[in-house]
Amino acid sequence: MKSEIAERIRKINEELSDSTARLIAVSKTKPNEAIEEAYAMGQRAFGENKVQELVDKHEALPKDIEWHMIGHLQRNKVKYIAPFVHLIHGVDTEKLLKEINKQGKKNDRTLSCLLQVHIAEEDTKFGFDADEITTMLDAGIMDELQHIKICGLMGMATHTEDQAQIIKEFSGLKSLRDQLQQNYSHDRLELKELSMGMSGDYPLAVSQGSTLIRVGSTIFGQRDYNTK
Repeated sequence: MKSEIAERIRKINEELSDSTARLIAVSKTKPNEAIEEAYAMGQRAFGENKVQELVDKHEALPKDIEWHMIGHLQRNKVKYIAPFVHLIHGVDTEKLLKEINKQGKKNDRTLSCLLQVHIAEEDTKFGFDADEITTMLDAGIMDELQHIKICGLMGMATHTEDQAQIIKEFSGLKSLRDQLQQNYSHDRLELKELSMGMSGDYPLAVSQGSTLIRVGSTIFGQRDYNTK
């Protein structure tokens, strides 16, 4: 098992070597032992989508791990991850931004966030649309958010075999990021990151400029949904 996880991570990093993308190893539902195997071969960035699981793993595992919250985050749970989380990927409402800012202030931290943009056709996906983001920025929200740094955008493409559609969605997210970079300037608004691409579509995401890919099953095997 150890050699399999190490080999899979090595292979992905080799694929990324000619790009600007970094690997976030999605360890949700996976045991600490599997994370330790990835850690042993140099992986430091891990992604979780459940707050309690993220907190438990942070407490049990090495403290130099860079923890990414990649799932839908409820406002009442921000306080549990605010002391240590490295990057919150799925910020999808203005109310959530304000709660993250509140918890950042309580912890004397500036919390790094990505704005999640709804780029897929499925209605089940969360996220802002482009107009909502520009309206929010035009209203001067960054001046209110003293304990937040917005580092970029995140998006999930439609679950489809149509590669042209996936590429169109990823390309659209990059175009939005570039447009926002050009039109807005603030010392806590640095839109360098594009979190897009998962196990099934990360090569397409990398081709469209992704800087963070979120890969789980390709590294650790299929998820165990019976695990808390």
